[in-house]
Amino acid sequence: MTAAIAALGMTMALAGCGGTGGAADVTLKLVAADYGTNARTSSEKYWKALASEFESKNPGIKIDVDVRPWKTIDADVAEMVENGKAPDIAQIGSYSHYAKQEKLYTADELLSVPTQSNFLSQLSEAGKVHRVQYGLPFVASTRLLFYNEDLFTEAGISAPKNWADIKSDAEALKEKGVTTPIAIPLGSEEAQSETMMWLLSGGGGYTDTADGSYNIDSPQNIETFQWLQKDLVGAGLTGPVAPRELDRATAFKAFTSGQVGMLNGHPTLMQDAKKSGIKVGMVPLPGTNGKAKSTMGVADWMMAFKQNGHRREVGRFLDYTYEDKNVLNFAGQYDLLPVTYSANDAMVADDSHADLRKFLEALPASELLPYGKNSWGTVSDSLKKNIGRAVEKGASPSNVLGQIARDASSAEAAE
Repeated sequence: MTAAIAALGMTMALAGCGGTGGAADVTLKLVAADYGTNARTSSEKYWKALASEFESKNPGIKIDVDVRPWKTIDADVAEMVENGKAPDIAQIGSYSHYAKQEKLYTADELLSVPTQSNFLSQLSEAGKVHRVQYGLPFVASTRLLFYNEDLFTEAGISAPKNWADIKSDAEALKEKGVTTPIAIPLGSEEAQSETMMWLLSGGGGYTDTADGSYNIDSPQNIETFQWLQKDLVGAGLTGPVAPRELDRATAFKAFTSGQVGMLNGHPTLMQDAKKSGIKVGMVPLPGTNGKAKSTMGVADWMMAFKQNGHRREVGRFLDYTYEDKNVLNFAGQYDLLPVTYSANDAMVADDSHADLRKFLEALPASELLPYGKNSWGTVSDSLKKNIGRAVEKGASPSNVLGQIARDASSAEAAE
């Protein structure tokens, strides 16, 4: 009986990770985003080390690592898929449109039960389309308003509590000669996230809370962008680079060099700023009259394409990727938040990650981007291309948001 139970346990374990017994020589193509800011911190080092460790434990499976910048990776993968050359695994920003096209394996088809059940429930739900999980959360973060404490002290100001404070603080910083009192990066790199932070602070968002439909050109959202246009951009408080031309990476680099007074940031920026000698203050992004509706949560995603038929091998690699030591290694290296219960518990208990506790505390009540909507990839692209125009001089925020809303409606209708 003992032997039978042991055999059954082995069968279940193999079935849970895709039935990996007897894998032939296979090379898996992995395309992943670069979280580093230079060659020394490139994510390529992490993935190549992980691949080497995995290969040594799994003879017959090789991992071809291809790390690409965030600015182009979503478009790069889309082009690969369109050309019939989908990678086996992609670690990018959006999965739902590939799920709609039935190009992805489900989590059930890939992962062992312990791995799948270990994802934070909020993130598992965000990875589902029609109640089926296709997107595997890779790392998460929440966003806070960062400010340069030394510049604030020199200007005689304190952390803002509402929109009026944001404007008056920015004005005080400008008077002191700060190059960019407040940075609002609405360039193509991550305009969809920057936009959502401001929409939430204005009491709006991308979707209607009642039925989940898009509500992009709601009165609250229009008022938010009218305020940004008039009171911050139009008042000359956002620096020499127009928001439409300003990417997140450029804004972050300017903050770490002491040229920016305030901007929305994630945990990685906190550590980069400290390494550069910037004394950082952090508060939730204030709302119009006080505390914002909620903070924004962000998740980046892993997904596995069916085209090459390597389900078993991919499942084995993903189970290995989501082991605690690997999750914590990546999240800790880039000061991001782990996506599993066990790794989160380990990070909370580790005093070396004490600076991340504010972000960890904010994650459960945060509002995530609408990842599970099949149309989100299309809507996100429209935001990246168009939203920066909404704050330009002479532009109509209502018209710009209306155009994006029409793009969203068309994308929804095409589902």
